[in-house]
Amino acid sequence: MDMKRSVVFLFLSGLLVAGGFSASAQVVPAASGRQFSVTAGAMFSGFQPDYAGGGVPDTAPNRLYGVGTYVDVKFTRWFQIEAEGRWLRMNQLDNINETNYLIGPRLPIQKLRFWRATPYAKVLIGLGDMNFEFNEATGRFTDIAYGGGLDWKLNRKISVRAIDFEYQQWPKWINNEQLQPYGASVGIAYKIF
Repeated sequence: MDMKRSVVFLFLSGLLVAGGFSASAQVVPAASGRQFSVTAGAMFSGFQPDYAGGGVPDTAPNRLYGVGTYVDVKFTRWFQIEAEGRWLRMNQLDNINETNYLIGPRLPIQKLRFWRATPYAKVLIGLGDMNFEFNEATGRFTDIAYGGGLDWKLNRKISVRAIDFEYQQWPKWINNEQLQPYGASVGIAYKIF
């Protein structure tokens, strides 16, 4: 009876070891696995427009709210690009609103990754459109955004943008003034491939 148990134990141990070798043979090493991916998402934003009227940058009494969309393209673990469009049309003061079209590098901070959440930093550049008070004028200006946030992966395809903060500079605004809007966004995204 004792010999029978030893044979069964050795047989099961051999199966377990063989299964371990075959399982590791099926895994693609992280360094050579497919890196390229595209993720598209929608977001809701709240921004301080830094303009209350009169042609002078100033803290606005109303925050602007609106919707947006973003696309993250991952080429490698460290080389990523983000593009975003944001339309801030809700809660306008005297018809003042802003729109942003931005693109630039995005850097995930892998060393701070925890659970399924990854913090990131980004620097985007593009255009900021503004509608001035009472629809008197519109303008298109250079827009530079510095930001960061936290993406939380729910599963293989869906992730939540738990928070995304941006501080923007519109360096050549009217009369060579500088506009400095800032705000935060939350969103949800789907990994296309």
